[in-house]
Amino acid sequence: MTTKNSDKNTETCKAQALLKLLSGKFRPEVFRLSLNGPLRFSSLLRDIPGANKQSLSAALRELEEAGLLERKIISIKPLHVEYYLSVKGKSLVPFFHQLESFGEI
Repeated sequence: MTTKNSDKNTETCKAQALLKLLSGKFRPEVFRLSLNGPLRFSSLLRDIPGANKQSLSAALRELEEAGLLERKIISIKPLHVEYYLSVKGKSLVPFFHQLESFGEI
């Protein structure tokens, strides 16, 4: 019989948790695009090759739940939702740039 462990309990260090958070389908792309300013769902669908509504929604929700993105409903017409980097997300920008530069080696 197997038991289901919580993801938070299986990480051995905080860096592992952070890398796990920034990995996954479309999460790195969403985070990278959020560095340039507010994001709208429809523009993300166009800007991320292979993105579909379900996977993109999941990535946005996971980044929002982790506190890296903030969701803001814009009530002027046309009604829409924008996603912004949160304070916590902005604190990860230097780390994210270092990961990107390491990937170029």
